[in-house]
Amino acid sequence: MVNVEDSIKKVAAIHDLSGFGRASLCSIIPTLSTMGVQVCPLPTAILSNHTGGFDHYSFVDLTDSMEEYIDHWKRLGLHFDCVYSGFLGSTRQIHIVADFIDYFGTPDNLVVVDPVMGDNGSLYSSMTEEIIPQMKGLIAKADIITPNFTEAAFLLGESCKDRISDEEIKQWLLRLSEMGPDVVIITSAPEEQSSGNTNVVAYDRRNHAFWKVGCRYIPASYPGTGDTFASVVIGSLLQGDSLPVAIDRAVQFISQCIKASYGFDYPKRNGVLLEKELGILKMPVLISGYEML
Repeated sequence: MVNVEDSIKKVAAIHDLSGFGRASLCSIIPTLSTMGVQVCPLPTAILSNHTGGFDHYSFVDLTDSMEEYIDHWKRLGLHFDCVYSGFLGSTRQIHIVADFIDYFGTPDNLVVVDPVMGDNGSLYSSMTEEIIPQMKGLIAKADIITPNFTEAAFLLGESCKDRISDEEIKQWLLRLSEMGPDVVIITSAPEEQSSGNTNVVAYDRRNHAFWKVGCRYIPASYPGTGDTFASVVIGSLLQGDSLPVAIDRAVQFISQCIKASYGFDYPKRNGVLLEKELGILKMPVLISGYEML
């Protein structure tokens, strides 16, 4: 008889927990759970609310408790289908996560690193320049990385541009892959034309394939969409979808969340109205957006 727990995919999610605002674990857990994946959270910090758009927040650094937490998981003999790391509040946490990957990573599971450092051309207020070389070491251990355009630029030592050609973004993807990961997914990459639209672009080194999914410009910015995007990609891959299908599915879902939220008058810092749209993730996959880059 098959053990029912063995049939459910498990993800170790190493992120912060923000009590208010749909971001980090508060977005990751419902998204992956809706896709039939068990989320095993390893909190890096607890915040009263996320830092985007709020003047104040309380912050509890969990660095000192992470290693004991992980040791208990080791004693339990846990195994994960995916290790997924996001916001890390210090270089010490990066080293802890690197050791976690060394222990729990296997040839058969996925290691996904979202190198959370900044957006819109700048580092986040909680980050310093010393995080960049440390993050380069961490992505070397990943199978998949999901930087936004700003984070990709920091990792490569490039400037953030308002426009970038397909050929140049392909070179960025190749250079990031040379740092270690088999798959590189860059979100919010601007188009070469001044349209305001952005693209999600990806490179799969094993198949030497480049992919692109276009995103129409909507004049609104919601925090937490990067966490949700990466979660949908992970859930889709664990369900057996191909990389371009997983990316297309994530873009469609985030786009729908933004469109559904934009029509309501409420503070954008609260995040997209995720609860209204989660059911979409249970619907059949509709392929309409991906193309070869």
